[in-house]
Amino acid sequence: MRIATWNIEWFVNLFDARGRLLEDGGWSARHNVTRADQLAAIGIVMTAMDADAVMVIEAPDNNRRRKTVSMLETFAARYGLRTRRAVMGFENDTQQEIALLYDPDRMVARHDPKGTPDGRPDGPAPRFDGVNRVDLDLDGRLDTIRFNKPPFEVQVLPRTGGELRLIGVHMKSKAPHGADDAAEAHRIAIAARREQLAQCLWLRARVLEHLAAGDSLIVLGDFNDGPGLDAYEKLFGRSGVEIVLGWDEPRETRLFDPHARAALGHKLAVAPTTARFYLAEKERYFTALLDYVMVSPDLRAKGPKWRIWHPFDDPACYRVPELREALLTASDHFPVSIDLEL
Repeated sequence: MRIATWNIEWFVNLFDARGRLLEDGGWSARHNVTRADQLAAIGIVMTAMDADAVMVIEAPDNNRRRKTVSMLETFAARYGLRTRRAVMGFENDTQQEIALLYDPDRMVARHDPKGTPDGRPDGPAPRFDGVNRVDLDLDGRLDTIRFNKPPFEVQVLPRTGGELRLIGVHMKSKAPHGADDAAEAHRIAIAARREQLAQCLWLRARVLEHLAAGDSLIVLGDFNDGPGLDAYEKLFGRSGVEIVLGWDEPRETRLFDPHARAALGHKLAVAPTTARFYLAEKERYFTALLDYVMVSPDLRAKGPKWRIWHPFDDPACYRVPELREALLTASDHFPVSIDLEL
C-alpha cells in the first residue's frame, strides 16, 4: 500500500465560490502559473504517484457554500484518479483544510477523533478541536492552547484486513507576522515557537496513547518545523518534530522517519528537502525539510520505503520532463510517500 502526504499550495484558489473547478487562464496563487496549468500539474503528479491514499494539506476550504469533500472528489473525477473518495477532519477557518483522498477499492476511511473536547487531568489528551491548558511561560497560570488547523485523525480499514491509524498534520507557521520592529519580531517568534511546541506535545500525547494500545500509526503532513530550521530551536532545546517523534525516548515509543533521522543525526552533508520557496529579495530559492511521514515501530519493522518526489533530488522524477515540470508547477512543496506491506 502506498500512502502519501502533499501540501498543495492554495488549492482553494482553483475552485469558484460554488466549488466548481476553475480550468481557465486566470492566475493561480502561484507566481506566473495559471489555474488551468496548476490543476493539470496536480493531476499529473497524483497520477504518477499512484498512491492508495493522499493526505492533502491545504485542501480547499469547507464552508456554507461549498464543501471540501465534493470539491476533491470533483477534481479526482476530472483527472481520472483512483483516489476518488475524500474524507476530511474538523473544519477550520484558515481556508486550508486537511483531507484524505483515497481509493475505495483498497480501503475504507473515516474521521475518528479521540479524546474529549476539553480534556481531563486524569484522562486522555483532549480532542484536537478542543483546548488544552498548560503553563506555557511558567508563571503559575494555565494558558489555553488551540490548534488553528486541528490534526485530522483517520481510521483506515484496508480491504485486505487489519486497521491503520493516520494523523494528518499542518502545524502553525512560526513567522513573526505583524511585527513593527526587530524586538517585536523576536517576541512574537518566541511566543509562536512556544505555542507550537505545546501543540506538538499535545500531539505526542495522542501518539503515546496509540502506541500503548498497540495501534499501527502514521503521522504525516507539514510541520512547518524541523531540526535546525531556525535559531529558536536552540533556545527551547529541540524542535517540534523531535517531540512528536519521541527522539530521545525509549525505542518502543518512538516514531520513525528516515529523512528526519538524517537531518537530526547530521549524517549527510546536505539534508533531504521537501519544499522550495522563492525569496524575491535574494533572487534565489530556499529549500527546507518540512513534510514528514512518521511510522510506529511495528510498521517500521515491515521495511517500508519512503520517497520524496523532488524533481531535482529524485532521478526518476527528473528523467520524466512532464513530471518534473508538473512538480515545479503544482506546489511549493513536494509529495512524500511511503510503501508498506500490510
